[in-house]
Amino acid sequence: MKSNIEIQRIEKSKIDSVDFNNLPFGSVYSDHMLECTYTNGAWQTPVIKPYAPISLDPSAKIFHYGQSIFEGMKAYKDKDGKSLLFRPLENWKRLNKSAKRLVIPEIPEEIFMNGLTKLLEVDANWIPTNDGSSLYIRPFMFASGLGFHASPANEYKFVICTAPSGAYFAGKVKVLIEEKYARAANGGVGFAKAGGNYAAQFYPTQLAIEKGYNQVIWTDDNSHEYIEEAGAMNIFIRINDTLITSPTSDRILDGITRRSVLQIAEDLNIDVEVRKITVSEVIAAAQSGSLKEMFGAGTAAVISPIAGFGYKDTDYDLPELSEPFAQKLKKAITDIQTNKAEDPHGWRVFI
Repeated sequence: MKSNIEIQRIEKSKIDSVDFNNLPFGSVYSDHMLECTYTNGAWQTPVIKPYAPISLDPSAKIFHYGQSIFEGMKAYKDKDGKSLLFRPLENWKRLNKSAKRLVIPEIPEEIFMNGLTKLLEVDANWIPTNDGSSLYIRPFMFASGLGFHASPANEYKFVICTAPSGAYFAGKVKVLIEEKYARAANGGVGFAKAGGNYAAQFYPTQLAIEKGYNQVIWTDDNSHEYIEEAGAMNIFIRINDTLITSPTSDRILDGITRRSVLQIAEDLNIDVEVRKITVSEVIAAAQSGSLKEMFGAGTAAVISPIAGFGYKDTDYDLPELSEPFAQKLKKAITDIQTNKAEDPHGWRVFI
């Protein structure tokens, strides 16, 4: 493995054509990208180059056997213009956890962190400063080796692309508790950020959208009795003044935002239970009035409040609270992310 990074700078930046006051999420791309190839049993020299299409042979195994994984991260600027990341080593660790499960070569920390920080230095002007905006970062790895034989590839690509982005969700969402389809199964790849996991979610999610909902609440694959995730996010449920979330497993992603919420909740003296929670418990709590909040937690949205949910042709609305846990937790996390508050857990990494 070579530790140096080759840099090929763009001739003319397109940044002047971007309206940073009206940023969509993840569809405006920065000037540069990082690319690193695994071949002949080793990762080669990473290259930072102008953002451009990737050329692949039709027999590249990504198209046939789905060896593809990714991460989601954000970079921020504080009031003094300093650029920073939030718990980036956790993303590196999780990427390699996903890689191992899909028989993709693990990426060395040196390539991941040095490549990421150098890319962000090159494109520092692309990190937004507006409240609620950030530079979304998408590291991903895929099989670029050739062949129709059903086996792991012999070549892979590691790429990092970035996109200045506004808020992922606007307002609260309405969700449908899934009764038939499953996001993942025991022994499967649900804990990995594998591209195929998300492709498999699209159809049941589309069915929910056609019924007037925004997302699906995933239940376990066997009995559909247990609440597991909210769309592409971990889920938290507040019954009275206790916050409940499912334990991670083969089926549930070990979310970095999820872990941050758990720690911040402890810091704020919020009672938390990490345990299985049944659909019937949630329904009973909604009927009795003890169900106070539900929200998703993930990198893109940070925290996305749920306004109501549907189950077996019945809709349940959640109450409007003056000081919801979701609001407190989101503010606490985003204040750390943007250097507006103390960082007692050492989560910030300045670039």
